[in-house]
Amino acid sequence: MDNRMKRTDRIGIMIKILSDNPGRIIPFSVFSDKFSVAKSSISEDIMHIRETFEAFGLGEIETIIGASGGVRYNPVTAPCENKKYLEELCSRLADPGRILTGDFLYYSDLIFSPSISKKLGYMLAQRFLSSRPDCVMTIETTGVAIALMTAQALNVPLVVARKTHRITDGSIISVNYLTADKHVATMSISKRSIQKGQRVLIIDDFMQGGSTIKGMRELLREMDAIDIGTGVVIESANVQNRVINDFISLMTLYKVDKETGTVDIRPTEL
Repeated sequence: MDNRMKRTDRIGIMIKILSDNPGRIIPFSVFSDKFSVAKSSISEDIMHIRETFEAFGLGEIETIIGASGGVRYNPVTAPCENKKYLEELCSRLADPGRILTGDFLYYSDLIFSPSISKKLGYMLAQRFLSSRPDCVMTIETTGVAIALMTAQALNVPLVVARKTHRITDGSIISVNYLTADKHVATMSISKRSIQKGQRVLIIDDFMQGGSTIKGMRELLREMDAIDIGTGVVIESANVQNRVINDFISLMTLYKVDKETGTVDIRPTEL
């Protein structure tokens, strides 16, 4: 690498590397070796990047001190910006054309949009940064996109519980759980996917009574893993006999009425 590179060019490349690797600690030596400059110069560059990111609400640049230290980008955005984004998303979800038979709400096109799933996943990750999970867990299939983006923001693996066992999973642990429509279902997970004592964050796209999330928590207990929290994109309001209450959500769905064409969904109040 030509050490005569302009500082502005160097900083631009550093921003690209950091933003492409959220949650990952990158040693200063990686940058100093790449650009053939002293670590003190890299430290000054990092300070400039931190100040710029703070000024424009682009996230948090965290410096980790010690032998294994370095710099880490945490994709943290201001609550007011998050709320504005969620309000815009709720406006799209409130389209009467999204109401399905049985007063269900169609939203798969949005949560499987890469830009939207990334934004929502990063918002959920932001709520659990201080918990430092070892992995993120979800159940197939609609929650996978959001959970994957959450895992990316936290720089941890994603583990997917399955409704049907696949031979490629190897040895599994299974639990039975009661679905929202009062049917008994089974979910399973590979024994190799989560280690004893690991800290696990549960993520799902939608929660009504919480039975699916309760099933995932039971799986974690069977594996002697630690449940550090639960995040969902949308929760249904006014649910009787909800089996879990300790969770965070981004949006709350209050009403869907096909007859009147009404969809009442709002950002969840913190």
